[in-house]
Amino acid sequence: MGAGVLRCAYVGAAYSNGWRAAALAGARGAADRRRTYYGAAAASAAASRRRAALATARMASELPAEGLKSSATRDASSPGDVAFQTFSTQAERAQSEAQSASGADWIRRDVDGKILLKSMSLPQLERFVVQNLEEKKFRAAQLWSWMYKSSTLASSFEEMTDLSKSFRAKLAERCTIDALEVDKVHQAIDGTRKITFKLKSQSGGGIIETVLIPSDDRATLCVSSQLGCAMNCQFCFTAKMGLRRHLGVEEIVDQLVIAKRMFEHEQRISNVVYMGLGEPMHNLDNVITAVHTMTSEKGLNLSHNKITVSTSGLIPQLRRFVRECKASLAVSLNASNDEVRSWIMPINRKYNIKALMSALADEFPRRGDNAGRLQRKVFLEYIMLKDINDSLEDARNILRITAKVPCKLNLIRFNTHEGAAFQGSDDETILKFQNFLKSKGMQVTLRESRGDEAMMACGQLGKPGDLPEPPRMKVPARFQESLVAEAPSRARTEHVASA
Repeated sequence: MGAGVLRCAYVGAAYSNGWRAAALAGARGAADRRRTYYGAAAASAAASRRRAALATARMASELPAEGLKSSATRDASSPGDVAFQTFSTQAERAQSEAQSASGADWIRRDVDGKILLKSMSLPQLERFVVQNLEEKKFRAAQLWSWMYKSSTLASSFEEMTDLSKSFRAKLAERCTIDALEVDKVHQAIDGTRKITFKLKSQSGGGIIETVLIPSDDRATLCVSSQLGCAMNCQFCFTAKMGLRRHLGVEEIVDQLVIAKRMFEHEQRISNVVYMGLGEPMHNLDNVITAVHTMTSEKGLNLSHNKITVSTSGLIPQLRRFVRECKASLAVSLNASNDEVRSWIMPINRKYNIKALMSALADEFPRRGDNAGRLQRKVFLEYIMLKDINDSLEDARNILRITAKVPCKLNLIRFNTHEGAAFQGSDDETILKFQNFLKSKGMQVTLRESRGDEAMMACGQLGKPGDLPEPPRMKVPARFQESLVAEAPSRARTEHVASA
């Protein structure tokens, strides 16, 4: 079997298996979970989600994952085939672990059997306090406030001085507060910090990365939603990890809580972007719950307009997100035609540009109760790759494909990393590209790289480790001369501060 077919087989199996499992689990549990969590008022929304989940399952079933897998295994004879089999096993293991993090059991425990309080929404916490701890309902609000109010952000039960000693003792015996442990803090020359966290609460461990980006008027925290990523974007360092598992709600929220404890005395962290490790829409249940926790007026109280969730283009999940969550949406476009996008972003083989733009045209401007402050234009992200997607022809294509989509285009410099085959566009090319689009009436901004010399910038996060990397996608013939065999070495300066 040819290497190209094997690559497609791997991508099809990994995506289809992951989506099928997530969709079916969501279909089985969505209605019951949401009734429990949010009361009878959410029943109709839960039914809608159930229908969406079943639709997602049907879409996933269109890719014959098992057939692809068995065919690839049957004809395996090359190192690429061996890698495919390895990743099939990895994907199955990640699925199993992801299901344990998906919230099907609303009481989530750590490796020691203690209950992870931050895995719960406030209604869940109220239920837990009343039914499991046999305490008054108002105790849940006190506990929530201690964990999430900026003036407290408690890391131990002993800090919760307005709770009785007996209640604190009960909590300490049965529950735990933090799901993450700070590993190291790295600081770049421009003041950007990367916090590495140990995943201490679940078996298997692992390290995730969170980036704190200061600016004159605010600080933005870039959080991770998965350990690794299944999307296999060819320009992204995180993709080299593959998907290890989803993060639980508590592991997502704790990135913000601990960063606030450590650094908010310097500058208020007012913005959060879900652009770290992982594809947020692939872990959508936990991401939506985490956003709700971050925006709770009784706790962290971030504005939903200050939270942006990014996706590579999972259309069913994208639609659900827009309708259920008030946070802003950003979509990684990164190419102006299907040939290039299917190569550098394999998700395009399932949801192509036409389908993606059609979905965005349907959903924007946002409407209804979850429109937030009416996010009228979706944010499109576009990494500038030298001689790949940076020509004026590409710019014209962008105008054509987005003609019916209310959008803002955010150009991003390519941040190189070890083993990268791509090169970033030069400043002159980027400026011409930007000015051409502006001259045609498009709203275009350029995101400056932050912390790129210290592996903190967009596309640089993660640590592949010793596991084999996902297979590379076949390069279209006309672009082969545009790639480099290995990324040029760059000086990296990291100042490791005591955590």
